[in-house]
Formats: sequence, C-alpha cells, structure tokens
Amino acid sequence: MSTYSQSIAQPDPKRWKALALLCFANFLVMMDAAIIQIALPSIKEALGYSQEDLQWVMSAFLIFFGGLLLLGGRLADLFGNRRIFNLGVIIITVASLFAGLAWSEMSLNISRAVQGIGAALIAPAALSMIMLLFASNSKEMGKALAFWGLSGAAGGALGIVFGGVLTDLLSWRWTLLIYVPLGAFVLILSPLLLQKRVRKTTGRVDYTGAILVTVSLMLIVYGIVTAEHSSWQSLNTMLPLVIGVVLFIVFIFLQSKVKEPLVPLNIFKTPNLSIGNVSVFLIAASWFPMVYILVLYLQQVLKLSPFAGAMALLPMPIFMAIFMIFIAEKVMDKFGIKKTMVAGFILLGGGAVLFSQTASVDGNYWTNVLLASLIAALGNALAYLPATTASVSEVESEKSGLASGLYNTNYQIGSAIGLAIMVAIAASTANSSTAENSVFALNKGFQQAFFWSGIVAFAGALLALLFIHSQKQGESNDSK
Repeated sequence: MSTYSQSIAQPDPKRWKALALLCFANFLVMMDAAIIQIALPSIKEALGYSQEDLQWVMSAFLIFFGGLLLLGGRLADLFGNRRIFNLGVIIITVASLFAGLAWSEMSLNISRAVQGIGAALIAPAALSMIMLLFASNSKEMGKALAFWGLSGAAGGALGIVFGGVLTDLLSWRWTLLIYVPLGAFVLILSPLLLQKRVRKTTGRVDYTGAILVTVSLMLIVYGIVTAEHSSWQSLNTMLPLVIGVVLFIVFIFLQSKVKEPLVPLNIFKTPNLSIGNVSVFLIAASWFPMVYILVLYLQQVLKLSPFAGAMALLPMPIFMAIFMIFIAEKVMDKFGIKKTMVAGFILLGGGAVLFSQTASVDGNYWTNVLLASLIAALGNALAYLPATTASVSEVESEKSGLASGLYNTNYQIGSAIGLAIMVAIAASTANSSTAENSVFALNKGFQQAFFWSGIVAFAGALLALLFIHSQKQGESNDSK
C-alpha cells in the first residue's frame, strides 16, 4: 500500500455520492470535447469554416485544457480542491453560454478556449478529491478509479450521441448551451456533497512554468495543424514547431532549477507513473482522432444525418460501460496491469486498422462500421483503467493534484496532437488523390487516418510490454 493510501484513516460517509458528482463533472468535461463533434458539419455551414480549420473548434478547447491542467492541479493543491473545482465549473458554464451564442469563427474558437480553461481547473481537482475520498481502502480506490475512467470514456462517446440528438432536434448551438443548466446543477450539489478539506499544500504557483508549457504545447499543435496548408518543410510549419519544442525544453530545464516548480521532476520516480502517463497520451492520440474521423465518415461519406450518425455510435459507449463496470477491474485483478494494458492497446489498434480496410464509399453501418467500432471500444476500455491506475494510484497525498494534472494533461494533449496529425494525414491524402469524385478522395484520407490511429495504439502496446513493471494490484494481485 502506498504512502498516499495510508494518509487518511476515516472514510467520508458521503464518499459514494461525492464520487457520483465528481464523475458526473468529469463526464461533462469529457463530453465537452466530444459533444460538438457530430455538429461539426452544421457548424461548418453556419459559420463558414473551411474543412481544415474546422478542427480548431476541437483544438482550441483541447490545447487550453491540456496546457493548463498542470497549473490547475497545482492550484488545487495550494488553494483547496473544492474551491478550484467550483471556479472551473463557473468558468465553463459562462463560456458555454457565449459559445452557444457565437456569431463567427473567432467568437466560437475563443469561447471554446475559455471552456478549456474551466475544464483544466475541474479535472485535476475532481480526481484529486477522489484520491482523498478513497485513500483509506485500496479496493474501494480501484472501484472509484474504474468509475472515473468510465465517466471519461462515456462522456467522450455518449457526448457524440447527445450532440447528434440536440443538433437534429434543436440546433448545433444546444450542444454548447446545454452546459449552462448542467453546470448550475453541479454548483448546487457541490457544497452539499464535497467536503472542504483543511489540508493544503503551502507554497507558491510557478506561473512562468505554466505559461511556458501552455505556449509550447499550443505552438506544437499549431505547427502540426498548419502543415497541411504549407507543407512540413515550410517556415510557417517549422517555426512554431521548433519554437514550441525549444520552449518545452526550457520548461523542463527550469523545473529542475526553480525552488517550487510546477512539476517537481522527482514525481517521476513513482513506480509506473511515467509509462502510465505515456500510455494515457497514446490512448488519447489513437482513440480521439479515430472517433473524430468516424463521425466525419458517417456524415460526409455515408451521408447519415447527425441523429443517425449519433445512433450509429451509441453501441460504443454502451459496450464500454458494461465492460468497465462489470468486467475491466476483474480482468486487471487477474492478469495485472501490463497484460491488460497490452491487450487493450492491441484491440484498440486492431479496431482502427479494421476501419481503414472497411471504410468505403458504398459501405453501410452493419458491415463496415459496427464490428470495428466494438473492437476499438473494447480496446479503449481495457487500456484505460490500467493506464489510469499506473498514473495516479501510487502518488503521495501532497502531490495528488499534480498527479491528476499530469494524467489529464497527457490525455488532452494526446487528443489534440493526435487529432492534428490525423487530420493533416487525411487532408494530405485526400488532396493528393487522383480520384475524380471528391467523396472517394475524402474517403481515402479517412482510411489513412484510421490506419495511423491504429499504429499509434500498437506503439502503446509495445511500450507497455517493455516498460510496465510488476506491481501489486490491491493487496494480493500481481501485475506480471
């Protein structure tokens, strides 16, 4: 049992109700990154986005979300988890109102970025509170983390379904406006279910580090996004990429020198934390763009309506929910973190590669989509829980916010970078295609994006096989 697990002796009697609220908040955060996907074609038509610039509706949220998560985790440690959690809910609620009323590309992109800032405060504070609530019982901690993982996966998948329903029945604007009443609901329940913890970490906030890491990640993603327009060799692509990498190296260097860094580098001595975070990054870099491309394939190639496209994706979150609630933890207890994670990555990669072979212009849902989507969903569920466990479960209590921030940062930045790369691959392939029909060219691009999403997952399987170390699961299970 970790030092962290011994830090709290008496469990909170409201811990399961609090877990439900925190998982609902995580569901909303992850849904915010997905609910708008099914509405992208409608947004493109309403606000005049180009096919390539359309991804900024997603990337603006993901970049600020991922870039500020480390700061959010640090603020939660310093000023209290509940306070930072509530502040994040307020920000995302107000930003959602402006996003739903957006009148131009710029107004929507800015509102989405502010939503990302709110999400960056919610996610690490919520996960840190869960770690505190269940620290006294490792078995309950495992169940709590399974529900946390499910809430995130379900938010990403069910968000697309809700987005399709809202877009078809009302308009794309309600995929954003829906957060106003839902955010108010969370704020009402928060003081009733979430305790205001007395324990706080003392110290200061490394704002320089927060600015450096956020700007560096923004520049890297921007460089990848612009590669499709300007080519990888152009100054417009290379300059932001190089500056972004240099700033990230400066950030790492400063973290080793400053007295109170945003990321104390000794946290990476925690068993399996580093490979756990790399795994989370690769899961997101494979899964998120795969679902994004699938949404476009269903609507732009198979010509399904937003509602029909949403229903086509519904089996994925249902399948993941059943597996993660009733099976995933038992599988990990029996076979351990390493075997479970490797199997999950292989299935996720296999589903994506299968999409690359079955996605066709004259295809249909039952023969070209369903099987691959279920395989990929199973793989995502299998890989997600052990990656989460490896990333946060062994961290000391005073670093819980930081660990949560690292975990969420890697997931969101993995999503943003994976999405940028796969969109660039799809666009480049489509533009270089000799097919006379634009739909055939578009489909060829989607096939390549699916294929490389699968390769990312296979890389995750290899790294997990090589670097995950044996670790006790609960009190008696071995992750060999």
